[in-house]
Amino acid sequence: MSKRVYITGIGIICAIGNNVEETLQSLMAERSGIGEITLFDTIHRGVIPMAEVKLSNKALLEATGHPGQKNLTRTALLGMTAAKEALKNAGITDLHQYKTGLISATTVGGMDRSEVFFETFLADPRQGKMIDIVNHDCGDSTERIASHLGISDFVTTISTACSSSVNAIMAGSNLIKTGQLDRVVVGGTDSVTRFTLNGFNTLMILDKTGCHPFDENRAGLTLGEGAAFLVLESEDVVAKEHKPVLAEVSGYGNANDAFHQTASSPDGKGAFLAMSKAVAMSGLQPRDISYINVHGTGTQNNDLSEGTAIERLFGDHVPPFSSTKGYTGHTLGAAGAVEAVISILTLRHQVIFPNLNFSTPMKELRIKPVTIVDTGHAPYRPDDTGHMDTGPDDTGHMDTGPDDPGHMDTGPDDTGHMDTGPDNTGHMDTGPDDTGHMDTGHAPYLRHILSNSFGFGGNNSSIVLSKTIDQ
Repeated sequence: MSKRVYITGIGIICAIGNNVEETLQSLMAERSGIGEITLFDTIHRGVIPMAEVKLSNKALLEATGHPGQKNLTRTALLGMTAAKEALKNAGITDLHQYKTGLISATTVGGMDRSEVFFETFLADPRQGKMIDIVNHDCGDSTERIASHLGISDFVTTISTACSSSVNAIMAGSNLIKTGQLDRVVVGGTDSVTRFTLNGFNTLMILDKTGCHPFDENRAGLTLGEGAAFLVLESEDVVAKEHKPVLAEVSGYGNANDAFHQTASSPDGKGAFLAMSKAVAMSGLQPRDISYINVHGTGTQNNDLSEGTAIERLFGDHVPPFSSTKGYTGHTLGAAGAVEAVISILTLRHQVIFPNLNFSTPMKELRIKPVTIVDTGHAPYRPDDTGHMDTGPDDTGHMDTGPDDPGHMDTGPDDTGHMDTGPDNTGHMDTGPDDTGHMDTGHAPYLRHILSNSFGFGGNNSSIVLSKTIDQ
């Protein structure tokens, strides 16, 4: 049995990118995917914004190799796209070499096709094409993804509202740890539909200006769509295949406070328990968490409940945190996997992505989120200049404090440059490639990330993703 579970591949499609690289570029550029509704006709167009994937169903069919096929839902197509990228990213070409499974999460299932059937059926009960209704259930998209990938050893679906795909990651990790599978493709997929839009609008929790997570003036969430998948592999497979590792699933926890059908408990009990379990399982202390990718929907209830739980768990030492839903919208069943991929990008590039649309701290909380792209500990910049971003003054150099603004203090000689050793070039030592970026071979600033996904009914899940020692 494997004691450790490694992530060896990731894939994503969402409102800010059709793949991992495009998503990273948008995150770095603080480019939100929230905009006007274009995918279907609705009276809410121009009034309520959404975060749509910028590809039509026709384009998705062509991209997945199914042009003209009429029995594939948008949910399935999004899932196929992200899962395929994850396998490619993991370098897997033979799915039968090891016991391989698929766990896919969704909440909306094939509702986009069901709506087509319903419109016709409502006009005339004798009409309506069965091909539009047979894909309705949540399991259909999972079966389609599995068939597309060629996975047959183990296939299942999880639907626990907005915590669904984190629970998929947890379930996949357990299957590896118990020796039932060697590797599992885990994640989630959800598409936007009229049903979802009208349902959340009925709850009166949609922000007409786009979500403002953890802001005093927040007015609700913004719906999004997308899919994200991770390839989990056992430590035995990783060792045998000498595979590069993106991150480790070091801890996870689930708790259900059952407070209300759609609301979290005001005291954040479920969120606190989920986070506590995840941190404890990882063998860490709360002070060891480097960053939190919060659930942060932008609703009055969630952000206060989650913020209260965070302050309770971390006390006076709350790590940097942000919600990335200002970029992607709330992708519901896919949210946990989307944010797990973003968290892995945070670990890999040592960059904290900001909480967009924040202006005023919540009066009930002591804490506030990160609001700029924090590359102060990172080797990555979009313009690839090799300099560090100092923040507001934006000089392109590392700020060493009041006495020496904009330059790195090297000590007694005070040259204003970093001493790299014998060659004394005045540049940052990056190792063999010497690109002028920070060497992350030393202990990184961001090593352990806590990512939260909280669902209706109080189904709360948290995972800890960690850099491995050799990364």
